[in-house]
Amino acid sequence: MTTRVLIVDDDALVRVGLRTIVDAEPDLEVVAEAGDGAEVPPLVARHRPDVVLMDVRMPDVDGIQATRHLLTTAAVPPRVIVVTTFENDDYVYDALRAGASGFLLKRARPAEVVDAIRVVARGDSLLFPAAIRRLVAARGGSGGQATARLTAREAEVLKLMAAGLSNAEIAEQLVVGGETVKTHVGNVLAKLGARDRVQAVITAYESGFVTPAG
Repeated sequence: MTTRVLIVDDDALVRVGLRTIVDAEPDLEVVAEAGDGAEVPPLVARHRPDVVLMDVRMPDVDGIQATRHLLTTAAVPPRVIVVTTFENDDYVYDALRAGASGFLLKRARPAEVVDAIRVVARGDSLLFPAAIRRLVAARGGSGGQATARLTAREAEVLKLMAAGLSNAEIAEQLVVGGETVKTHVGNVLAKLGARDRVQAVITAYESGFVTPAG
């Protein structure tokens, strides 16, 4: 199946570069482009992309607003990858909190771009624990008891998620089956009210359950 991609960036040269990278892959297709977040809702409704490459800094409606709007109003929201120049940008943090499935740097290699699209298209998240630690450390945790309802095993799983382990790696670490881990991850997301692993990990750091220092 072909993964449909919408590119959103106010820089026409960036859009051309991303389109060239994406359209070179047989399983990926750019279905539309936008120069501002304000253009995104009608384009998503018309073209139904699977993945949106979303610039975070745009002059009218930025990537944070556009991401939040998409994920709260679209009947079947696409997955969003925010694209940024600097990984420690506050905009990245806010976009991840708004529901983006991960981020890419504008200097990412073509192979990294296509791999990221494929990862989120299949329902996974682009999780960079070190980058999230830095973002949370710079802003400070907000406290709270978001993780209080987790069982002991779910808490273990969340800590391993925060370390960047995949389900298979968590299963190996805890010596349990893959389906068991999948169930625990699902329970963690449900109890934290998280859309995906990225939001769950951010909640873990913000609540103080996991600390930026490790």
